[in-house]
Amino acid sequence: MKKIISKWYLIVAAGFMVFAAFLFLFFGEKSIIAVHDNLDLFVAQFQMLKNTDSFFAHNVNVPFLGGISRDSLPSEFSLYSFLYMLMPSYYAYVTGYLLKIVIAIAGCILLAKDFCKDGYEKYKPIVWMCGFAYGILNVFPAYGIPFASIPMVVFLVRRIIANPSLKWYLCLFLYPLLSYFSYFGLFILAYMAVAFLWISIRDRKLNKAILLAIFVLSAGYIVFEYRLFGLMLLGSEETIRTTMEVGSLDAAAIVKMMWEGFSKGMFHAESVHTYLVLPVCVLYFVITNGFYIFQKRGKEILHDPFNFVMLVLLFNSVVYGIYYFEGFRNLIETLCPPLTGWQFNRTIFFNPFLWYAAFFMVLKRLYDMKKRVGCYVANVLVFLAVLIIVFSGTRYNDFYHTSVAKAYELLKGKVPDQLSYEEFYSESLFEMAKEEIGYDGQWALAYGYHPAVLEYNDIATLDGYLGFYPQAYKEAFRKIIAPALDRVPESASYYDTWGARAYLYSGTDASIVNASRTYSVTDHDIYIDTQAIKELGGKYIFSRIEISNGTEKELEFCGRYEDSSSPYILYVYEVK
Repeated sequence: MKKIISKWYLIVAAGFMVFAAFLFLFFGEKSIIAVHDNLDLFVAQFQMLKNTDSFFAHNVNVPFLGGISRDSLPSEFSLYSFLYMLMPSYYAYVTGYLLKIVIAIAGCILLAKDFCKDGYEKYKPIVWMCGFAYGILNVFPAYGIPFASIPMVVFLVRRIIANPSLKWYLCLFLYPLLSYFSYFGLFILAYMAVAFLWISIRDRKLNKAILLAIFVLSAGYIVFEYRLFGLMLLGSEETIRTTMEVGSLDAAAIVKMMWEGFSKGMFHAESVHTYLVLPVCVLYFVITNGFYIFQKRGKEILHDPFNFVMLVLLFNSVVYGIYYFEGFRNLIETLCPPLTGWQFNRTIFFNPFLWYAAFFMVLKRLYDMKKRVGCYVANVLVFLAVLIIVFSGTRYNDFYHTSVAKAYELLKGKVPDQLSYEEFYSESLFEMAKEEIGYDGQWALAYGYHPAVLEYNDIATLDGYLGFYPQAYKEAFRKIIAPALDRVPESASYYDTWGARAYLYSGTDASIVNASRTYSVTDHDIYIDTQAIKELGGKYIFSRIEISNGTEKELEFCGRYEDSSSPYILYVYEVK
């Protein structure tokens, strides 16, 4: 029994993973899965690639946004792509979630063994628990594995610096299978370039090992994400990135953004550090550096790795805020035009790892105390950090939302307003409608639904959601929705200054698209330019709303469809 208790950290990590796997497999597609920037975006795109057998296709268009290049979607050479190629989409999603945790723990173990050297066994419980905490952070789902793999790349770079060898360079070359260039890779290479300059200046000679590592990793990204590089470097077509407007904040608002980035993070990278990890790290920072100053050991402030991690955390948060200073942003775009529209404030994506790395250093110091109580305190702190993450109802906490929804359903006998994975896509409902109308690949639009619902169900869409597509198509699609945008200035501003969501908009409501069971609108008229739809080849509108002015808009009613497995009522109209 004592031996089992001593492995408590393994029981916690393994127990959670077994329970999470059981939960998601038991409820299956009835699980509550986050929609925003997830089911309405990447999951549908992966399914679309599968539907059209386009994972490895070249010189082809995929059937959304009027037909855009396959190269605009994720590379086939990534772990996530492999999962969706080989498995049904829901199970690929769940497998990706569990693999994210495994990769985070494995990366933290490797990094800790390198950082702690022979003392790793002593710190094993807090290494596992910090890695586990980092792995279960509910970050941007489609990039969960790139987030989780950051400790891995730090380990590889450290190994190359200490003992460059072919095996480490090979691992670094293969690393992009776990990463994504525009969200992580460019920043990793930038950090490596800073390390190269810093170490070369310190040692007064060029560090060839890091320099070669930069070239090797760059080559890996180019090989595994060749489609992205082809679009960025060889594509000449103007994209919506050139017209996206971030806006410019005043000094006070920028400082506020910096503070929020540091203290809370941002919703795509929710590190849940505010209530425990941050206070512990700040308290440790103040006490430790206070002792350095009091004991006249000021030089040690500059050599303490904890202070270095806190400095990088602060730097990333400053960059996150300064992105909203238009003058600085224009300078970046002038110096490097291909980066126009690029969100360089994604440095904030590295802060979740840095917070838990800093937290580990504090716990390690507690373990190093002569009194045994330090270990107990450290264990309690890291366990509490895990509990806070598990029970935080953050946007992407599918485990929490599924558990709460099913408990609510069991205890109250009522279904929650959130839609399950199965309900969101409602495959049987759309299959029924497609069969009834004789659908055969014609271009369609979604009204009241996310276009992703149609894309997932193998329906070609003129609308869609993508952050990188031709500006000319954005302008052509705008003609379709101009009557609605003319009536709602907020929608016009949203579309014109961003445009990633090329949707049909309401002429009265701020939004008519939601992923909830409860659904109501104030106006059943649709505000569209039917002729513009015809010019783009549009044939059908799949609507969640019974359109009241269909005849006026040259729409012929095809049918009303319901299915017991779906909360939707589907109305289909044909453009005449």
